[in-house]
Amino acid sequence: MKRTPIDVFEYASQILEPLPRGILLNTAADGKMDTMTIGWGSLGEDWGKKVFTVLVRESRYTKNLIEKNPEFTLSIPVKGSDVKSIIALCGTKSGRDIDKFEACNLTVVPGHEVSTPAIAELPLTIECKIIYKQDQDPEAIQERFKSGYYPNGDWHTAYTGEIVAAYLLEEDED
Repeated sequence: MKRTPIDVFEYASQILEPLPRGILLNTAADGKMDTMTIGWGSLGEDWGKKVFTVLVRESRYTKNLIEKNPEFTLSIPVKGSDVKSIIALCGTKSGRDIDKFEACNLTVVPGHEVSTPAIAELPLTIECKIIYKQDQDPEAIQERFKSGYYPNGDWHTAYTGEIVAAYLLEEDED
């Protein structure tokens, strides 16, 4: 599989436009991999570094893996790709219970700069190493968001990852 490097800011619209419908956050630790659908995140610059910030709930299996290995990849669909069933399954099933890569017939591609995989079917890939994390402070969240997003108090941790590689996965031409 060929990796064509990209500038994330030049691809910002292609990265952020599908986010509300879902992109995949991939993690790996202790010989296990997981992927989960996320619909929140932000692309930006902190400390002079290109970064992507993701939010992961305390209850998620992904949180266990990301805490053990502070790296992640993002797998983002490109225009014209039909990944609705992948996004749906990865957003409703837990990696504690099933192997989502197998269930969705996903093609795992080793990370380039991190030990976390990329996914060929969602070829726009961002690799990150965590440089900052922060648990949400429930007292700092407006009440209207608490009741709508946190009825059971399942708060998020925000992980800011320095972008160490960004590319499009493409089939090798033989």
